[in-house]
Amino acid sequence: MACNSSGCESGSCGREKENGSKAEEEVIGAKKESVCLKCKSNEPMTFGDGGSDDGRFCADCFRSNVYGKFRLAVTSHAMITPSDNVLVAFSGGSSSRVALQFVHELQVKALKNYEASRDRSLPVFGVGVAFVDESAAYPPALSSEMGDAVAWVRSTVLSMYPPEKDLHVVPIESVFGSESVEARGRLVKLLDSVSDETGKEDLLLHLKMLSLQKVASENGYNRLVVGSCTSRLASHVLTATVKGRGYSLSADIQHVDARWKVPVVLPLRDCVWQEITRLCHLDGLKTVELARHPQSGINDLVSSFVSLLQEENPSRECTIVRTAAKLTPFYFNKIPETDDSCVPMATQRRLKKFNLKYDGSMTTEAFCPICNGPLNESDSSDLNTFKGYDSDALFAACCSSCRFQILPQDRSSLEHFGSLLPHHMISQVKHHQKFDSQTYLREKIKDCLLLDDEEAV
Repeated sequence: MACNSSGCESGSCGREKENGSKAEEEVIGAKKESVCLKCKSNEPMTFGDGGSDDGRFCADCFRSNVYGKFRLAVTSHAMITPSDNVLVAFSGGSSSRVALQFVHELQVKALKNYEASRDRSLPVFGVGVAFVDESAAYPPALSSEMGDAVAWVRSTVLSMYPPEKDLHVVPIESVFGSESVEARGRLVKLLDSVSDETGKEDLLLHLKMLSLQKVASENGYNRLVVGSCTSRLASHVLTATVKGRGYSLSADIQHVDARWKVPVVLPLRDCVWQEITRLCHLDGLKTVELARHPQSGINDLVSSFVSLLQEENPSRECTIVRTAAKLTPFYFNKIPETDDSCVPMATQRRLKKFNLKYDGSMTTEAFCPICNGPLNESDSSDLNTFKGYDSDALFAACCSSCRFQILPQDRSSLEHFGSLLPHHMISQVKHHQKFDSQTYLREKIKDCLLLDDEEAV
């Protein structure tokens, strides 16, 4: 009931005004919550999975946000320049599918700019796709599905035209030689000789990287794009810590890893798995997951643990990776210096802004022949005492984690294990022996050497 007198003693007018203002504030707040946080106009998406972006962005802004992270990583670390020839590692999963899609969009834009420019001074970078056939390592689980998976991969790559992209289907046993039957037999024997389940999974990952490096170097690629995201790296941080690989951890989680012959780049390093799967759903990007035997090692256990943490706190994975990123990177965690004439000026400015701080002590020429992890002094101190290649030299050349989880615990079985390894791993042992023997000799005679200024006098 409205009050007509000027001096209302009941206070009903004030209460009605107060209630009206609260209702108005609630309506305004509801309108604010129902619009995109970025564009302030479109309705936000609701995924219902408890993610940090749930109900915050509309479809267009969400995609722009994810693509912006990818593009910032690429330009800030000179991952892809106009003169590059890029190989994308494609497994068929969500992360590699998004990485391939974004690289394709970059290439299309570069092609349009090239065709629109008058002088056409900047070339368009090339793109290839590599798919590793792991069926030899999982018989017979993958053999029945691999044919359909390869056909799907071919159709996916063909749909990204123009520009044309070469597809390389690489059997994982190719690192053992060109003879497929013999190579497959060596792979099966090598995996059977590893008793630890986690060690077997890790060895297979190392062989997969060798396969990608092999096809990249043989076909003239100078970049290898891998779709590892924040979620994958967060799990790797914990597993590396558990396995005793803390020394090499900082090398594995940077945007760039140039310890390989073909540098490996991670453009999706700052994107979480939830964002990537949502983007696949929004853009209709199909993926394929091949059936593998159930994993019961440390890797799967830690991955499940990190997933539970992420459900409780959507920013937990990012926190883990950011904390680990405070570790000092190695000298090879950047793209090797090249001619800047092919690098746009904007990219050069970003490189200076995002330049990583390197410690001069984080330099090494010794890498584990199996996992290619950098070795500290305690791991490689005894390597120079062995002459030639034998089982003892192999044991001394490996990091402590590979010694414990991959190498046979029975030292008498080491020689047979070493005979099954790919030639690249054996050559790494011999290379490190040569380097360490030279370093050891120089350390012994350093007091007798002339310095540069003394030699000039």
